Amino acid sequence: MVYVNTMFLFLVLQHAVLTWGWGRPARDHGPYHHHPRHSLVVDKAALLRFKKGIIEDPFATLSNWNDSTHVCRFNGIRCDRHSNRVSQLILNESQLVGLLSPFLSNLTGLRVLWIVNSHLFGTIPHEFSSLRHLKSLRLDGNKLHGPIPNSLSHLPNLNTLLLLNNNFTGRLSPAFFSNCSSSLQILDVSGNSIFGEIPVEIGNCISLWNLNLYNNHFTGVLPHSLTNISSLLNLDVEYNHFSGELPTEIIGSLPSLIYLYLSFNKMKSHNGNTDLSPFFDAVRNCTGLEELEMAGMGFGGTLPASIGQLLGANLTVMLLQDNKIFGSIPPSISNFSKLRTLNLSSNLMTGTISDEMRVLPRLDQLSLSHNCFSGPIPKVLGKFPSLGLLDLSHNKFFGEIPESLGNLSRLSNLFLNNNQLSGKIPSTLGRCTELLTIDLSYNRLAGKIPSEISGMSGIRIFINFSNNQLEGPLPLELSKLEDVQEMDFSSNNLSGSIFPQISSCISVRLINFSNNSLEGKLPDSLVDLKDLESFDVSRNHLSGIISSKLNNSVTLTYLNLSFNDFVGTIPSGGIFNSVTQLSFLGNSRLCGIVGGTPLPCCKRPLCTHKRHLFHSRVFLIVFLIMTISLASFLATCCAFCRGCIGVV
Repeated sequence: MVYVNTMFLFLVLQHAVLTWGWGRPARDHGPYHHHPRHSLVVDKAALLRFKKGIIEDPFATLSNWNDSTHVCRFNGIRCDRHSNRVSQLILNESQLVGLLSPFLSNLTGLRVLWIVNSHLFGTIPHEFSSLRHLKSLRLDGNKLHGPIPNSLSHLPNLNTLLLLNNNFTGRLSPAFFSNCSSSLQILDVSGNSIFGEIPVEIGNCISLWNLNLYNNHFTGVLPHSLTNISSLLNLDVEYNHFSGELPTEIIGSLPSLIYLYLSFNKMKSHNGNTDLSPFFDAVRNCTGLEELEMAGMGFGGTLPASIGQLLGANLTVMLLQDNKIFGSIPPSISNFSKLRTLNLSSNLMTGTISDEMRVLPRLDQLSLSHNCFSGPIPKVLGKFPSLGLLDLSHNKFFGEIPESLGNLSRLSNLFLNNNQLSGKIPSTLGRCTELLTIDLSYNRLAGKIPSEISGMSGIRIFINFSNNQLEGPLPLELSKLEDVQEMDFSSNNLSGSIFPQISSCISVRLINFSNNSLEGKLPDSLVDLKDLESFDVSRNHLSGIISSKLNNSVTLTYLNLSFNDFVGTIPSGGIFNSVTQLSFLGNSRLCGIVGGTPLPCCKRPLCTHKRHLFHSRVFLIVFLIMTISLASFLATCCAFCRGCIGVV
């Protein structure tokens, strides 16, 4: 869903220019001519009473709202010279905290009331029904609660009502739509907790062109009366609990639709949730449709073979992920020459990717993950000049990774993991200099990691080549990935040592080299990785002592050195005070106490740098010699004494 639409903003601003004269130079009001009823005096009093209800004004927005400043020079205020009244109150992004005061209802000449993205609380005062000239009311991004009052239906000129992102509850009352036949054009109550069904009276709002109800708790079916609103350009009811069949008849009666968002509801397709043809036949009438989002609804069926003709050439976004669509991708989808985003992930689709998709020159995101697509990855994908995201993960693609993917100069995210791909990693991928993320894990890739990987120096998120059959040493060119946060090369057949230059990956948070055939010592330079949080080199052939410098790391929280050939005593302090014995299992020559318990390999007496004298082998030998010598001396003395006694 696109929450802020460029076209909508343009239309709103255009409407504002025509209606309220925005964009024109501010008028010099000069000396003010007071109406006999002192209307501006009343307006000023109302604004000052509103200010009294504000308890926080962090940006001093209301600093010049005082008795000494003319009301028409208050920040955010504009007056109408002819009516001698306050006509606009606009306080956007001011972060005001306080009550939405009913005293604002005294501004009876008000045409525009916008207080956006603050922290106003309370309910919408029913006294607002006296704002008979009000055309635009925006209170979005506050903390207002309670139901949307029926009193707003008494505003005959209201054409824009934006109450999104508050805490409104309750139902939309039928009375709310009772008087909107020719006025209301924009209604947005999204991002609240409104529940119940949409009243059929909404069909009275025949001038409505923008209807946003997303992210609420609406239930039931979309009312058939929506067919009365033939001018509707945008219909957004995502993230609700609407049910029933897809609204085929309604959509077919809205020929002006440009944006249709139905995602994350509970609607089904026709004929027992197996037939999508009636819906797409109805969409044929929406010749200007640009964005179609129907994700996470659970409907089934196949995409009609004629979908390219049904949706027209203006389509730029089609999101159909998280459903039960089966069958293959129709070749006619190549008719969407303006298509930028296609997401069919998490469905039940099969077949191959047609070569006819090569005529999608503007495609930026292609997501087909979590399906049952098979066959080789077509080389034609390398001819999509604008492709930034390619996600073919969790399918049954086999064969080699096409070298043509290296032509995707704008590619930023590549996910080919969890397939049956084989062969080598093409060195041409090094030409994808804009890559942020690459995941080739859980395939059958073999051979060495190409040194051209250094061309991916822009990777900032992760590189994952784990669970393949890669061999050879870790390429020194990995040290060029200075911004990478996670690198995972686990469960391969990699050999050689961990090079000291790995410290050049200064942003890395996670390193997983486990389950390989790496050997040699751990480089002391690991301590230079100031952001390292997780380090796993278990099940390798690493040896040597464990450097005590690792205890200087203040970020390291996970360490696994198990099943290697480390020797000596485990250091203390830092990470070594928080790990368990599981971090050191399978190192038969490693001694020390972890968590207050000796390692299983340590038999009493413990190996330690400060051995007790009585446990010394030299001491035992010397003690034995001295004991034997003393015994001999005593025996000699005894024999001499007996001899002396005999002589006497």
